[in-house]
Amino acid sequence: MGSDDRRFSWGMILGIALLGFSMSTGWAINKGLTFKLLQEGYTNAPAVIGAVLSLQGLMGLIVPPLMGYYSDVYSSGRGRRTPFVLAGGILAGLTALVIYLGYIERISLLAFAVILAAFYFFMYFFVAQYRSLMPDVIESGSRGKASGIITLFEWMGNLFLFGMIAFLAAKASAVTGINNGIKAMVQAGYLWIPFTVVAVFLIGSAIYVFFRVREPKVEGEIPEEGLWDYLRVIISDRDFLSFYTAQMLWWLSFEFIAVFMFGILESVLGTSNVTALGNAIMALFNVTVLIGAITGGPLYDRIGRRKSIILGGILFLIPFILGWFVTTELQITTLIGFAGIGWGMLMATSWPVIGDLLTKYEKEAFNGRYYGFFEATKSFPILIAGLVGGAIVQLAGGNYRVLFPVGAVFVLIALPLIWSMKHLDVEKTPGE
Repeated sequence: MGSDDRRFSWGMILGIALLGFSMSTGWAINKGLTFKLLQEGYTNAPAVIGAVLSLQGLMGLIVPPLMGYYSDVYSSGRGRRTPFVLAGGILAGLTALVIYLGYIERISLLAFAVILAAFYFFMYFFVAQYRSLMPDVIESGSRGKASGIITLFEWMGNLFLFGMIAFLAAKASAVTGINNGIKAMVQAGYLWIPFTVVAVFLIGSAIYVFFRVREPKVEGEIPEEGLWDYLRVIISDRDFLSFYTAQMLWWLSFEFIAVFMFGILESVLGTSNVTALGNAIMALFNVTVLIGAITGGPLYDRIGRRKSIILGGILFLIPFILGWFVTTELQITTLIGFAGIGWGMLMATSWPVIGDLLTKYEKEAFNGRYYGFFEATKSFPILIAGLVGGAIVQLAGGNYRVLFPVGAVFVLIALPLIWSMKHLDVEKTPGE
């Protein structure tokens, strides 16, 4: 790829950021409504709900590495990544509408789980390509700034959707007099709105990126590295293995809380009427994530890559240590809000890592497959969090609060792994 093709471009970055915003609305509706849809429409068993939600992790574990690998060797007049974005975005948007229709029609739990699995499949169909676009079009040295901007838009998408759900649930309860957010939204005729908004954003942004984001040309023939070859390299390279392992650990901590947010609120507050509150807290979390992302992106390029990641991890860790002791709505809201700052820094500083390591090793043609594995290491925790988290809660007698100290342990293990990385920070020459 020519360097002239990879200068920092606001047009390119904002196009990718729009796609990130849209993808985040899809994941937000999953986090904001799916738990309660399963609980209200099908079952109260934490293990069953966790098993259904873990389908996201299963899809994320398999699909991104394969689609990312294939996109590296794919060739078309529109580029290697954007055709996958177009197909995945349109199909994910349409499937979001089917989730709503399936719930309203009261299809069986098995059928509902299959639709959710299809939604997860299509969302993951193009996520590795989306992650690869930024390092594909932006040169090393500017990726922290680009990551901060795109991460900002991603979490704005979360904020927008969680805020919308919280508003609609509260308004529906006021209109109908029903103190159950999901039932009130169905009764008031509001439940279709967030699903339709998600579909419009996913489809619209996929079309926009396909036609407007121009991928740089790949010069020469792409070197071949087989599927098993690159998996073997990851295992044998200390930096790749340390980073991927650390990311799995902090995402596992995050997913314990994100997957079971409503259960945690019910345990702490002693009420099941938490749909509006839960989404309001998630909206607040995403406000503070924006602060962390704005701060973390530039820090990645300025103070050193390992230091910026460690700082974000420490800020994210503190609420897990204190989480076991919360007893009030204000306390848990404050704690999760503070966690968002650290999480935003972690997200903005972790995204460029793989691209920068591949730049150092002169293997940038492989962005797709390595970012596919990057997504898999984020998805494996979702699979584990649903299954293991549900089992832990049941063993704790239904006390969801136990997930806080368990999550703290994983973050504590992850941070030394990042510090042990040898080739991440850029070695400056004298006089720089």
